[in-house]
Amino acid sequence: MTNRFPNGWVAGVALVLGPVLLLAGTLLRVQFHYFFPDQLKAAADHPALLTAAYTAFLAGHVVMWPAVAEVARRIAPKRPMWAAWGGVLVTVGLFARTFHAGVDHAAFSAVRHRGVEEATKLVADGYGDLHLFSYLSFTIMFGWYVLAIGAYLGGVLGPVRAVALATTGLLPLGVLKGAEVLSVVGTAGLCVALVPLGIRVLREMPRLGRRALVLAAPVAAGLGALAFVSTLG
Repeated sequence: MTNRFPNGWVAGVALVLGPVLLLAGTLLRVQFHYFFPDQLKAAADHPALLTAAYTAFLAGHVVMWPAVAEVARRIAPKRPMWAAWGGVLVTVGLFARTFHAGVDHAAFSAVRHRGVEEATKLVADGYGDLHLFSYLSFTIMFGWYVLAIGAYLGGVLGPVRAVALATTGLLPLGVLKGAEVLSVVGTAGLCVALVPLGIRVLREMPRLGRRALVLAAPVAAGLGALAFVSTLG
């Protein structure tokens, strides 16, 4: 269980943390209308709240890749094609969401430096511009359906939790999309589907030895230092 990539500890934590972050980010912004002019206005009126919401949502998608890899790995023994296609499609969808988050950040920065009206005009002028992920947006929704079917056929999830996983495909997609009722349903469904699996994966792992625990503190401190240095350039 420990000689794979990502290992069980990483996968288990991702299965728990990823869905929770996505649900938190969704709940923080569900009070605002989901279309971009309203999101930009909300960013001007409630900058800390919108920053927290979008940051949690972005972090959730980044954290989800080991979770998706673990689900696909568990599907593979019985349904290898479903595992491969589901894993690839969802992972590409995670890349697309991360790309959208970069545009979101730039738009919120425009709100801070140029004001809501100018930022809204800037986003509106370029909203339909084509880019790589314009052609891959279908993966954001469709991938979850493929992975959910594979998880059910592969015996990884029962019918209820497989349907819950599929509801993740209901989330609105695109730049500066907020949250609505279906967003809450989708992220809550992701929690129902994957958090119990993450807990099970963590319970399957052997107890950490003393050496690993001793090394954890300096490694964490080193990563924290690198994170700080990364902000300087």
